[in-house]
Amino acid sequence: MQDIMTLIQDPAAWVALVTLVVMEVVLGIDNLIFISILTNKLPPEHRERARRTGIALALIMRLALLGTVAWIVQLTEPLFELFGHGFSWKDLILIAGGLFLVWKATKEIHHNVDPEDHQENFIAGATGTSFASAIGQILLLDLVFSVDSIITAVGMTPHLPIMVIAVIAAVTVMLVAATPLANFIERNPTIVMLALAFLLMIGTTLIADGMGFHVPKGYVYAAMAFSALVEVLNMFARNARRRKREGSH
Repeated sequence: MQDIMTLIQDPAAWVALVTLVVMEVVLGIDNLIFISILTNKLPPEHRERARRTGIALALIMRLALLGTVAWIVQLTEPLFELFGHGFSWKDLILIAGGLFLVWKATKEIHHNVDPEDHQENFIAGATGTSFASAIGQILLLDLVFSVDSIITAVGMTPHLPIMVIAVIAAVTVMLVAATPLANFIERNPTIVMLALAFLLMIGTTLIADGMGFHVPKGYVYAAMAFSALVEVLNMFARNARRRKREGSH
């Protein structure tokens, strides 16, 4: 209790908390895009439950990982060296997650470009299996993002309560935004392709980070924001043309 009261009265702790919450929310955008695209492949009656279940389980997993923060930090210790770069468990996790994301995004882009090709349906047809598969994939990718964000958080503050509050705040934002974002993506087919391109870029960035080539997150999110802005302008232009055609009739 004494430590918590000290933190409450410490302005530096508040600054760290706000910074960490913003960082966790921004990092959660990647995960949210993936969740939206993945759950939209489920039957409509199961989508919201899948999002809520996946995000709730992700919160439990993140809080459990925070309880082992001392072990998480040790994941940055090099295990072996290859091509002049010392690979740690964190690097291997990032590379595996990046490869999974690149594979997933590429498959989705292929199915969107060639919707007649149903030879490879990587989410099973049965509703129960599809639901379990979606939850499993959400947790798998969240594990990758969690390890990265927790190690970053440890570098920003040594106080566990601040990390816990930041994680809860970020996951709450994800919970609130998941369904509106998923519905928006479903209503706008061109947004789906843009979102998949984002996932492809994020996966490539994770692989690069794991290989020792750090790409500043600011560049990645600036590129995503610019592309999203261009797509919004395209949507306005399409709507204006449609209204003009309807008005002429």
